[in-house]
Amino acid sequence: MPTRTRPHPVMPTTTRSRLALTTAAVLLAAGAPAAYAALDDRSGGPAPTARGAAYVETRLLFGTERPDGGPAVTDRQFTAFVDREVTPAFPEGLTVREGRGQWRDASGRIARERSYELVLLYPAGEAHVRDPAVERIRDAYEHAFGQESVARLDERTSVDF
Repeated sequence: MPTRTRPHPVMPTTTRSRLALTTAAVLLAAGAPAAYAALDDRSGGPAPTARGAAYVETRLLFGTERPDGGPAVTDRQFTAFVDREVTPAFPEGLTVREGRGQWRDASGRIARERSYELVLLYPAGEAHVRDPAVERIRDAYEHAFGQESVARLDERTSVDF
């Protein structure tokens, strides 16, 4: 005859389950401030265990479809734009990634298009000097290719070359 397992006579199963859940919640709550503190470095510098110097990574997202219905920006046109507008401002180097994206334009239409992501890295101490150069690149692309906008993302990071 099989043996049946009975709940502990002093602590019913539901009480043990509640105790286990409560203990897990308390442990998670106790660890959360430390985890968030590690992620939210307000000092502005790199994480203590990170290797490298404090840098800013700026990513610009360029669409290729024209809101006025004109021809899409070609690879050749984009490359010429990078050579003319970006390279002189950031001769140290850059990365261009091709992609596909979508966004809602000013008229409310969802535009799906081929796109480019431009990645720029520069020392954090130069951010105030580099910002106007990044804005000139955005403005130049918008005007050259009739774009409503060029998205910009900036993030502090550590870089080791």
